[in-house]
Amino acid sequence: MRENRLRTLWKSGGAAVNGWLAIPNSFASETMAHQDWDSLTVDMQHGVVDYQAMVTMLQAISTTDTVPVVRVPWLEPGILMKTLDAGAYAVICPMVNTREDAQKLVAWTSYAPRGTRSFGPVRALLYGGADYPQHANDTIVRFAMIETAQALDNLDEILSVEGLDAVYIGPSDLSLSLGCTPTMDDLEPKAAQAVDHILARAKAHKVVAGIHNMSAESALARIAKGFQYVTVSSDARLIAAGAQQVMAKMRAGKTTPPASGY
Repeated sequence: MRENRLRTLWKSGGAAVNGWLAIPNSFASETMAHQDWDSLTVDMQHGVVDYQAMVTMLQAISTTDTVPVVRVPWLEPGILMKTLDAGAYAVICPMVNTREDAQKLVAWTSYAPRGTRSFGPVRALLYGGADYPQHANDTIVRFAMIETAQALDNLDEILSVEGLDAVYIGPSDLSLSLGCTPTMDDLEPKAAQAVDHILARAKAHKVVAGIHNMSAESALARIAKGFQYVTVSSDARLIAAGAQQVMAKMRAGKTTPPASGY
């Protein structure tokens, strides 16, 4: 079976740099995949990506060694199973708030006897290899999103669930849940303390900690703290930022042509 390079990287103590895909287009995804990201996450929770677009985006990512990841819309068995059947090598699940939620995530993404995932890895066989069914349980990465006050209260119980590989912090939702302004990088003190607490407890449980970032500077600072999975911006935001830079230079450098006269 094809290796999951996230697991290999983490085992060596490294940190993975993840890109975020919000544009439902295979060429955009292919272009991003050729920029040397360790992984790329197709976002099905927020934005405009549907299941069929996700499949074509995973196919595009497969032109490289970049690990295909999907953030599913919710903790629901059908979409988790279909996402893995499509060839995702990791799933990020929103709003995991209790130990029971984490147990469901692991069960629904694992074949028996470990879990209750239904068998039908149609595209996963093409991507992972003919022996996918024998190795999928130990190859797939399962992220639980920690983004509420309730999840903080249940954090150690969540982190103790066998088979949960990683947690992923949504700074904006976490901030909102704690009564702070939603943002990703410059967090208010209460939210920043919560992020540090999640990281510390994840390390104690030997669970990988990941987090969303707006800037490379923030992502690098969080790697230095011990995060092993950092997302930087998104394809849509990177396009907008690049276009803004070009247009700012053009507007600043463009001179008004002299008025014509007789």
